[in-house]
Amino acid sequence: MTTTKQTNAKSPTHILQDQDQIDAIAKRMKRAQGQIGAVVRMLEEGRNCEDVVTQLAAINKAVTTAGFTLISASLKECIEDNKNNSQAVTEKLQKLFLSLA
Repeated sequence: MTTTKQTNAKSPTHILQDQDQIDAIAKRMKRAQGQIGAVVRMLEEGRNCEDVVTQLAAINKAVTTAGFTLISASLKECIEDNKNNSQAVTEKLQKLFLSLA
């Protein structure tokens, strides 16, 4: 069952229900959180730019992948659920997807 919440008449939202996807996204974000701490330490220790940028690229990829995973899993649930407002939710999620591209 997909849960949708109406914050106002023009803005339907979706809450991801797939616990496996939620766990995978949370794991990826926790990894990115650890990488951010490592970058801060690297900067404070005066590490070279190449190493710092390599870590920043890894963080960017992790966060972007988490965003794409969240949106694609939500789109899948909306399409499968086929509720009355699923088209509006799908359109909103598609816009979010494009904002990450």
